[in-house]
Amino acid sequence: MSEDDINTEEYPTEIHDYLVAFEKSLASVDEMLKTMMSVSRNDLLQKLEPLEQAKMDLVSVYTLNSMFWVYLATQGINPKEHPVKQELERIRTYMNKAKEIADKKKASKLDKGAASRFVRNALWEPNAENENTSKTPAKGKKRK
Repeated sequence: MSEDDINTEEYPTEIHDYLVAFEKSLASVDEMLKTMMSVSRNDLLQKLEPLEQAKMDLVSVYTLNSMFWVYLATQGINPKEHPVKQELERIRTYMNKAKEIADKKKASKLDKGAASRFVRNALWEPNAENENTSKTPAKGKKRK
């Protein structure tokens, strides 16, 4: 927006800062879309693992539906009463599922061999030397 546009348009001055921030956000979204559109989707997906592909698809669909939500709001339609709300909730559910799968992959796994060696070495085991040199009889055994 240029200064001339601001002076000639009639809108409350209280919302000027909001409009400037909105314009910057739109420019940012436009740049991101241009970047995404410059790369072939197939080329990008081939470089990603299946889970990452699913995440990218979910983010793309969520973004498009969110932009449609904003469009509806600008047209005076309440998006909360539109089917786009259910679609966004459905996509969010799948995004949470993808996050759970990713978290399970990141979770540490138990190395059973290392754990058993650790426990075995941490426990005290009496050996023959300790039994012979001990001057006190072991509990539970009677001397004859």
